[in-house]
Amino acid sequence: MGKKYIDAVKKIDRTKQYDMAEAIETAIAVAPAKFDETLELHVKLGVDSRHADQQVRGVVVLPNGTGKTVRVLVIAKGAKADEAQAAGADYVGAEEYIEKIQKENWFDFDVMITTPDMMGLVGRMGKILGPKGLMPNPKSGTVTMDVAKAISDVKAGKVEYRVDKQSICHVIFGKKSFGKDKLLENVTVIMDAIIKAKPASAKGTYLKSVAIATTMGPGIKVNYR
Repeated sequence: MGKKYIDAVKKIDRTKQYDMAEAIETAIAVAPAKFDETLELHVKLGVDSRHADQQVRGVVVLPNGTGKTVRVLVIAKGAKADEAQAAGADYVGAEEYIEKIQKENWFDFDVMITTPDMMGLVGRMGKILGPKGLMPNPKSGTVTMDVAKAISDVKAGKVEYRVDKQSICHVIFGKKSFGKDKLLENVTVIMDAIIKAKPASAKGTYLKSVAIATTMGPGIKVNYR
């Protein structure tokens, strides 16, 4: 670990669980990097992600956005391709982009949106897109006929939360420069959504642990009840 990171750790009480507002304030104060760091939320859930009925997944549009410029690729044809262009998609096409990804290992985009009729084409790339978290999915709103709304939501700050194999949700919720109030508003929207998404089959404590961190900073434990 670098000196700045070690110095940041010293400023955090590792035995304490902070309330969310105080945790955000502390994370901003100790963020070691000179650039505008992103803040990340990490929520360990009391679910078994191996079971289909205990999956926790959804999307929310952050009221203050993410602070990131999101590059959108839309796989569509005809009128829907025209709609995507008009809505501000960065890249629009069909077979030519599928080929570019497969043959050139091209990934100059952050989100892929597609219409349902194109999923036969896109689905063949599941092994390439899946591990990178880029596979379109109806649950995340990225397989849809309303491509204009999907593009608008993504550009406005839509984020997806989903449990990984360790039953942890990792979600970004803004930039250090947003300040405490806007970051608190964003993270509260995510936490409310995760809590509401509790599967009926989940037993025992649902929120096992909550922590936040900046891109380069140490984790800060949060008492979220």
